[in-house]
Amino acid sequence: MAHIKMLIIWACCLALSTSYAYGLGVNWGTQAAQTLHPSTIVQMLKDNKIDKVKLFDSDHWTVKYFAGTGIEVMIGIPNNQLVKFADDYDFAKEWVKNNVSTHLYNGGVNIKYIAVGNEPFLKSYNGSFMKSTFPALQNVQKALNSAGLGDKIKATIPQNADVYESGNSGPSQGDFRSDIRDLMQKICRFFKDNNAPFLVNIYPFLSLHENKNFPIEFAFFEEKSKPVHDNGISYTNMLDANLDTLVVSMKKANCPDVKVIVGEIGWPTDGDLYANVTMAKKFYSGFFKKMATKKGTPLYPGYIEYYLFSLTDENQKSIAPGSFECHWGIFKYDGHPKFAMDFTGQGHEAMPVGAKNIKYLENKWCVLNKYAEDMGKLPSNVQYACSRSDCTALSYGGSCNKLDANGNVSYAFNMYFQMNGQDVESCVFDGLAQIVETNASIGNCLFPIGLNSAGVTIGLDAMLNILIVFFLFLALL
Repeated sequence: MAHIKMLIIWACCLALSTSYAYGLGVNWGTQAAQTLHPSTIVQMLKDNKIDKVKLFDSDHWTVKYFAGTGIEVMIGIPNNQLVKFADDYDFAKEWVKNNVSTHLYNGGVNIKYIAVGNEPFLKSYNGSFMKSTFPALQNVQKALNSAGLGDKIKATIPQNADVYESGNSGPSQGDFRSDIRDLMQKICRFFKDNNAPFLVNIYPFLSLHENKNFPIEFAFFEEKSKPVHDNGISYTNMLDANLDTLVVSMKKANCPDVKVIVGEIGWPTDGDLYANVTMAKKFYSGFFKKMATKKGTPLYPGYIEYYLFSLTDENQKSIAPGSFECHWGIFKYDGHPKFAMDFTGQGHEAMPVGAKNIKYLENKWCVLNKYAEDMGKLPSNVQYACSRSDCTALSYGGSCNKLDANGNVSYAFNMYFQMNGQDVESCVFDGLAQIVETNASIGNCLFPIGLNSAGVTIGLDAMLNILIVFFLFLALL
């Protein structure tokens, strides 16, 4: 009888253990007009058994909600603060005291990493953070050590995969980018000396989006693609090849044993021909199965931590790289799951557990008034609405791309209306708009309703998108 009980206990433990996705975390960004409350986010992570989260700042009000949850937290320092950290060690010490130490009481927040900057060496930044990033990293780690936290909490730098390259050759010819090679070698050795990880963001979607000749199957994990043979190794997916390029680069920098973490990886679901639910589901299905094997890559075998990008859509992100930027979430803006997934990769696909007790604004939509008199003002009003909201679903390949001209206008007006809390004054547009109480959604194009249960309201950063949206709508109209 005792033997049977032990078998039952063992079976239950096995079932519980396989329900967790070991090594899986998520990024949670708040570049949205209305964000879900941190307590809602915590519950979503718990319900989906995800025990790691990466944040992009250290907002005390947000971080405190992870206290007592056991969720491992990575807090961030934005790029625009790097100079302060680089120039003033005392500032770094004070920051650690106020943003790290204060959370580390018994039953507090499980802070594991500090992300110093975010992809600071992107080529598009033209070297803006070249001088400040490494000194900032050094001061943050020094401040952690001074506070007695250096053994537990490590400072690192989330890097875009463009910091290394192999040209047209395979991973075996990988090396850090020539313009930052000396700097990256110093940073890599610093990680080695401080037992800190190298954090890299890898996006197979972007490779496909930016290169029309990129073999599409190489972005996925179904081994249908033509293998890339390099130095006796056959690569069947972009992730393995990319990671091994980093491994070779680190070896050349004399820091081969530094731990590698993938800080961002995912697939968007709207705003582009390749950004849709079908392709996202295909990507995640293969990715989770790969994770479940715990095999790593040919040159970096074994366990790798991954952080999905991202938890929820962010309708205030800059769309300079593409309209898909607002749609990386595995959940919609309101915490509703987009499609069935299997975080464990064990073949137990189901809809993720969405946000609970979400309250929306009233059932009201702002649409085009077809009987308005001065239609000549339409282009400028549409441009105004989209530059201050999110019209990315109207982009080529987007979920609302097939609307007619009137539908495009209504969608733009409604997004501005909802993202401004359904303020009556936000549905005027020189008399071209009207508020209706009948769902304005058209076919598969959802006209969303704003949230009434948001944690905070984020200010609109309109100027980043204004020119892009203007030219988009000239084409649509």
